[in-house]
Amino acid sequence: MKYLLWLLKAAIFFTLFAFALNNQQDATVHFFFGTAWTAPLVLIVLAAFALGLFVGVLGMVPRWLKHRSAAREAQAAKQAAQPEPNAAADSPNTAAAQPSSSIIAPSDLHGI
Repeated sequence: MKYLLWLLKAAIFFTLFAFALNNQQDATVHFFFGTAWTAPLVLIVLAAFALGLFVGVLGMVPRWLKHRSAAREAQAAKQAAQPEPNAAADSPNTAAAQPSSSIIAPSDLHGI
C-alpha cells in the first residue's frame, strides 16, 4: 500500500511538472487602474493557487480559535469535575470508616 501511495504521488508530481513545462509562454494579468503583470503562465497559476490557499486559511482562523477555546474550556471542566487521586491517601481514617465486603475478619477464617 505504501508503494502504491508513492506511485500516486509520483504520477501527480510528473503531471504537474509536464503542465509547467507546456505552459511557459508569457501571460498578462490585468489589474485595476491600468496595472498589469506579465509572467509565465505556470507562475500565474501557482500564484492564484497560493492566494486561494491563503484566503481559505484566513477564513478558517476564527473557527479554529473558537474550537480551541471550547476544547480548553472542556478540558478545564473535566479536570475540575474529577476528584484528586491522592485525596483518599491523605486521610488515614477514610479507609477505616468505609466498610468493605472484601475484608475478611480473622474470626471468620477459623470459625471462632
